[in-house]
Amino acid sequence: MHIEIATLFPEMCEAVLGESIVGRARRAGKISLHCRQIREYTLDKHRRVDDTPYGGGMGMVMQCEPIYNCYKAVCQELGTKPHTIYMSPKGRIFDQKRAVELSGMDNILIICGHYEGVDQRVIDKIVDEELSIGDYVLTGGELPAMVVADTVARMCEGVLSDEVCFTDESIYSGLLEYPQYTRPEVWEGEAVPPVLLSGHHKNIENWRHEQSLKLTAERRPDLLAKYNAENK
Repeated sequence: MHIEIATLFPEMCEAVLGESIVGRARRAGKISLHCRQIREYTLDKHRRVDDTPYGGGMGMVMQCEPIYNCYKAVCQELGTKPHTIYMSPKGRIFDQKRAVELSGMDNILIICGHYEGVDQRVIDKIVDEELSIGDYVLTGGELPAMVVADTVARMCEGVLSDEVCFTDESIYSGLLEYPQYTRPEVWEGEAVPPVLLSGHHKNIENWRHEQSLKLTAERRPDLLAKYNAENK
């Protein structure tokens, strides 16, 4: 898996994706991730990458050429066209199902917009899909790009110690995850549920499933309805 992020703030992305599990996976060669500075691909001597919008309006719009030049450089270095994503509130909502699908791809390029967005012509020319992480507006596409990169990267082979590390989690299984406990056995007068201390793996598995169903019914009935429909 190779992930490219085209952004005006590569240091911002590196600060997050260079740490923790994803950072360790990168250093170990389990995944490849590169953050590109879009300004490096502009021909403007002042390194400008934006201009005022046609038709008027507030803010600035990112220009086609720097983004397209960045895209072409990625294609040339990879020797192939990457699956290209533009992070946008107009895109489909990113979910675990799409993350699983993306994790099976070899090369992904994520484009981060900024200001008032990106000239539509370059979106039409190179973008395969637009993704959103929710119905709200952020100052740029960097945070959403990092969400997508982290979610996809952790499912790639060798990033986590075992596949069960992500298949047994909230959302991936279709349900919210059961409550977790660790030492001490009693804290502030509250004890760990006895079944977790029993050593009876089947009973523990059943308890965890029941807790997942209960939590999902309380907090995300929409997920439970979808889960029940898919598991008839």
